[in-house]
Amino acid sequence: MARCIRGLEPIAATEILRAELGTVTGLGHREVRFQAAPPARWIEPRTADDVFLLAGRIPDIGRVRAGLGGLAELTAALDLDSLLARRRAYGGRGRLTGVEVSASFLGRRNFNRYDAEDVIGSALARRLGVPYRSRRDGTPPPDLDGGWRLTLDGEHATLMLRIGLRPAHRRDYKRATIPGTLHPPVAAAMAILADVLPGQRVLDPCCGAGTLLIEAERAQPLGRFQGYDLDPAALRAARVNAAGSTAVRVGAADAGDLPLADGSVDRVVANPPWGAQVRAGGRLAGAPERWWAEIRRVLTPTGSAVVLIPDTGDLAAAIRYGLVPTYVQQVSLFGSRPSVVRLVPREPSGGSDDRIRRDH
Repeated sequence: MARCIRGLEPIAATEILRAELGTVTGLGHREVRFQAAPPARWIEPRTADDVFLLAGRIPDIGRVRAGLGGLAELTAALDLDSLLARRRAYGGRGRLTGVEVSASFLGRRNFNRYDAEDVIGSALARRLGVPYRSRRDGTPPPDLDGGWRLTLDGEHATLMLRIGLRPAHRRDYKRATIPGTLHPPVAAAMAILADVLPGQRVLDPCCGAGTLLIEAERAQPLGRFQGYDLDPAALRAARVNAAGSTAVRVGAADAGDLPLADGSVDRVVANPPWGAQVRAGGRLAGAPERWWAEIRRVLTPTGSAVVLIPDTGDLAAAIRYGLVPTYVQQVSLFGSRPSVVRLVPREPSGGSDDRIRRDH
């Protein structure tokens, strides 16, 4: 099971298939189910928030508290020795030092997530002879080599065991962060949509902590990656995070007045400062639509841009400046519903209205 941000399920499935990580058997709410490839070829999909082995599944326990007792069936039927052997084969450890459970469900219930977590967690801890760390007091448990996931989707109660020690969305390179930094699996999905080819020049005009550029480099190590930002703190964070890369470069520049020649960029990947967590600065502060004019100006005729936007109404401005949306997918991201969009330059008709001037 690959768990992902809502809306990214098809992209996560695409990554699994392209990387030959396994055979996709189904998509659900925030999950991709797949038969994993042989362990010797296994790597974690970068679009996933987390990756689990399917431990067990029973019919959904229903909406009433009395049904919680049925969750004990999940733990009683587990072949723990076989499960831990499979986990070890895919790079996890063959023993558990503790139990922590994260539960979620669809639809209204007269119990909460902590009730379900405590039933499952206590039962697993007894079977394994290790401590159970409840989340009920709101304190996240420490990293334990025994992370479990329980989902109730109206049809099934599904129990899964995390393969790794930590959730997959925690990146080793992410040593520095700033407000508004992009969730790494979303950045990875945008990098896949960008479809960078070897040797191509990739631009992030407002790179922040560098997450998008680093994920794009992971997707295509033979590209050339340039990021700009006006915030010194963002540039410091980006340099720290990209310290292990020889292909990612960042520098100070205004996204509304990029120091690049016309038609010099093959791909743009960006999470622009639309004002929710980070306000636009420089020339974008007084003229936010200038963002689209600059993107259109620097893109090659065969280039494309993958951008996270808060509202699809913003696409009207992109279209006015000669960019045509070819893909739009709304995602659920920490309480907001932005959209990932891919745009390509409109073919010029030869008229003056189709020319995007730098001094617009």
